Amino acid sequence: MFKKFRKKSPWILHYNAGSCNGCDIEILACLSPKYDLERFGVINTGNPKQSDVFLVTGPVTYRSRSRIMELYSQIPEPKVVVAVGSCACTGGVFRGMYNVEDGVDRYIPVDVYIAGCASSPELIMDGIVKALEILETKGEKLEKN
Repeated sequence: MFKKFRKKSPWILHYNAGSCNGCDIEILACLSPKYDLERFGVINTGNPKQSDVFLVTGPVTYRSRSRIMELYSQIPEPKVVVAVGSCACTGGVFRGMYNVEDGVDRYIPVDVYIAGCASSPELIMDGIVKALEILETKGEKLEKN
């Protein structure tokens, strides 16, 4: 059942946890005709209850921490979390600031880390393709149980 319905068009929920928007701009570039991320069947959505992949940019700030955990809990299983950019992975240049609580993996499990400041569209696309493979594996495990 998973393969037939979820693999064909995985939906991505993109959330900016407090970044400079550099990685967000590169994610939008991935959706442009030049890179065409949608050729993999990926759709960018705004509803966590219909999402399969949680794409997070920026460091976790004091204000965004509870929202990230809430969004994560609303995404149905199987789900994959992708941390895009140095800030989402480790806190990046904002690490140690009074309002920054470092990378997203302190609060929710991360499956794919995409390095860079800002991450290039090629790296983002490679990371999303890897996330789709992980999503398929998680879906198969869920079906067996």
